Amino acid sequence: MSYKPTNTSEEYNKVMDLCRDIFIKKMHDYGTAWRILRPTSLTDQIFIKANRIRSIEEKGEKLVDEDITAEFIGIVNYSIMGLIQLELSPDEEKTYKDISDLYSSYFQQAKDLMTAKNHDYGEAWRKMRISSYTDLILMKIKRIKQIEDNKGDTLISEGIDANYYDMINYAVFALIRLTI
Repeated sequence: MSYKPTNTSEEYNKVMDLCRDIFIKKMHDYGTAWRILRPTSLTDQIFIKANRIRSIEEKGEKLVDEDITAEFIGIVNYSIMGLIQLELSPDEEKTYKDISDLYSSYFQQAKDLMTAKNHDYGEAWRKMRISSYTDLILMKIKRIKQIEDNKGDTLISEGIDANYYDMINYAVFALIRLTI
């Protein structure tokens, strides 16, 4: 008997659509300017987003008129950009359709990973606090930075890509809890 989450797949798809829509609209406005960023710069962009979320969680207020939902969407999109940057060489030209297809492919791989883990963990994420997702994302960023500082070498641990996938899924969980 295979595991089929009751609503998680549908909720995940709604968040995928939301994040993808924003990614496509920003690609329309800015093109693929982000392709100039090195993976380390993308890691720092994700850090900025997660750190702002944590700051708002701890202070209980924000002075910039953008809520944490937008930051979690940014974490999803920057993580997927990171996966794309790991695959493509910096000077490799791609069409908007190519980038859009890569985006969708990586997001689907993240969903497939979530589905497998969700089976094993029994949707434990639904009982977690949103602040825990933030902390886990920040931990993943620290791991990525250490791997980057080690020039990608790991002795026993997962690589940068696995950490990007986990950050995507933690951010999606937060977005499901915040928006659905």
